[in-house]
Amino acid sequence: MALAVGSDAPAFTVKDTNGNTVSLSDFQGKTVVLYFYPKDDTPGCTKQACSFRDAQSNYQNKDVVVLGVSADDEASHQAFTQKYNLNFPLLADTNQSLIKAYDVDGGGYAKRVTYVIDGNGKIIHVDGTVNTTTHASDVLTALGL
Repeated sequence: MALAVGSDAPAFTVKDTNGNTVSLSDFQGKTVVLYFYPKDDTPGCTKQACSFRDAQSNYQNKDVVVLGVSADDEASHQAFTQKYNLNFPLLADTNQSLIKAYDVDGGGYAKRVTYVIDGNGKIIHVDGTVNTTTHASDVLTALGL
């Protein structure tokens, strides 16, 4: 069961696509879309990532940060990012600490769940019924942006 709206988002520190250390606290004061997905370069995950890629300017204009998370490693994320020209970071949760903390463990991979976290670290929206093709615009609509 996903974490509830209104609860504190679990803190994290992991590596991103390029090996940079990323923490939730890095984005204090900003809205963060933290979307979990099962695996790099699979059909549904590719559609979902490309929907965020294509909507990235809309997110940036609203000062919203998009972060994708899977259990894949940095090399897999780099290949996926390059193949599809992704323009936002993917987080390498290789030990599945985020997947467990955010209660999206699908048994060795992440379930497809998206959390929106406000600038104070509170979960303000949860989407567990993702349409991979329209997900990025669906999240914007849910946030009234």
